[in-house]
Amino acid sequence: MPTKITNTLITWTTESDPQVLDQAHRAARLPIIEGHVALMPDDLGPLLGPIERAIPAGVGQGHDTTTRAGDKWFDTNPYPGSLAPKLASSARSQFGSLGSGNHFAEICLDEEQRVWLFLHSGSRGIGNKLAHPHITTAKRMAGQLDHALDDPDLAWFIQGTAEFEAYVADMLWSQAYAFANREAMLSAFKKVVFGAIGHGKEVERINCHHNFAALEMHDDRELWITRKGAISARSGQFGLIPGSMGTRSYVVRGLGNPLSWQSCSHGAGRRMSRSAAKRQFTTDDLKAQMGSRTWLSNRAHQLVDEIPCAYKDIDEVMAAQRDLVEIVHTLTQVLNYKGC
Repeated sequence: MPTKITNTLITWTTESDPQVLDQAHRAARLPIIEGHVALMPDDLGPLLGPIERAIPAGVGQGHDTTTRAGDKWFDTNPYPGSLAPKLASSARSQFGSLGSGNHFAEICLDEEQRVWLFLHSGSRGIGNKLAHPHITTAKRMAGQLDHALDDPDLAWFIQGTAEFEAYVADMLWSQAYAFANREAMLSAFKKVVFGAIGHGKEVERINCHHNFAALEMHDDRELWITRKGAISARSGQFGLIPGSMGTRSYVVRGLGNPLSWQSCSHGAGRRMSRSAAKRQFTTDDLKAQMGSRTWLSNRAHQLVDEIPCAYKDIDEVMAAQRDLVEIVHTLTQVLNYKGC
């Protein structure tokens, strides 16, 4: 049975998180609301199943067959070399899928209760698999230098060589795959959410790379900029900075700081390794930190290493880069879907 909290807010929930109630009160006061706001006992829970079917997630997981979007992208973006048949098949089936670890898809609300679909993913396994042969080659070539490297993992290619050109071609193709992969997932995500609601309209879309390299102009010089754990933050450029799955995320606008090569952090980053988090915390700890959010709580044992406190404080991270970006929207998760 419903409980009338105010004339504009009615709830069917037996217990409500104070933050959720505060959001509901603010939403109910909006001049665009007709009648009243109704809180359901778990209206988002049923969305997890359709989201999982539309966006497969997990190590090595993909669609059962190649999708139309995946086939179309591969037809118009052929790989610059030759892919092994098994790798090519995997890349096609995983197009439009999420991955695991800290990769996620979320439904969020901003400070004005507008809905954002937020996801974090990259080139799946293919980017990593294509990179490894180049890394091996770079290390071998570094051994032929007149001076030794402090760290073989920092070996490089010289622009203009065949090895450099081959590496860049694979890298740019992988980055294009990652971008298109996110576009496909967002479209599938949107279809699920709009289908559940019955209506909806996309207003804005932001798709930004992290862990990538790009040829850019800085101080009138053309330079390769490598952003590891960072995103581009040119003046006026929109970007996305996720926190953990139990805190908040941000939509930002770049300030174009030349000292950071017009970059900013791409997220909170871990303060604790996955193995350490598993040793220190339990599923009950994770459930407590997730609060009233809708998430894969029935798989909590697989997600303990993603417990929010294993990540750095996102607000401290944002405060530390006030000279790199300005916050446009603060996003609070109401549903989290993460690869297990």
